[in-house]
Amino acid sequence: MSKRTALIKRKTRETQIELKLTLDGRGSCECNLGLGFLEHMLELLARHARIDLKVKAKGDLKVDDHHLTEDLGIVLGQALESALGKKEGIERYGSSVLPMDEVLVVVALDLGGRFAFSCDYQPQRDQVGDLACELAPHFFKSLAEALRCNLHFRFLNAGENEHHRIEAMFKGFARSLRMAVRIDPEAKGAIPSTKGLL
Repeated sequence: MSKRTALIKRKTRETQIELKLTLDGRGSCECNLGLGFLEHMLELLARHARIDLKVKAKGDLKVDDHHLTEDLGIVLGQALESALGKKEGIERYGSSVLPMDEVLVVVALDLGGRFAFSCDYQPQRDQVGDLACELAPHFFKSLAEALRCNLHFRFLNAGENEHHRIEAMFKGFARSLRMAVRIDPEAKGAIPSTKGLL
């Protein structure tokens, strides 16, 4: 099996991002963003998805955290799409029911080549650490659009803690991604669609 890797660079007047990704990794993450909470979430994502991530990024944080968070979602989605190639032999679908202390979230993912996003996360405060809470779903929407996937989040119990809610989203996505990108040994390289392409 060829190594499923990608290197994506994006430079705008607002952000500069270089992201290297290995799908069949060990869960390592090196990232320098200037946003500590988002760095922590990417560490969790890499560890639980078992992908390797290396990210260097600068953004106009003197304005706010929006541009960097959005563009990082775009670049990560592009990297995943690139690393997946023709998606031969992948499971395609992934889902998880993930508890994070008092929070319980369902995440479902389809790498079918079409974009759809649905999320019922409702922040109860504005900020966690140095990240605006409203940017958590925006990050995932940007990622899903770039990856051309269906991505759904449903909170079965929203709990009481904002950190727990966002962490549950990242871990739930990671576990779903890990399942969806896995190579099915019985598929023998087939495209998991009656269309013959994803």
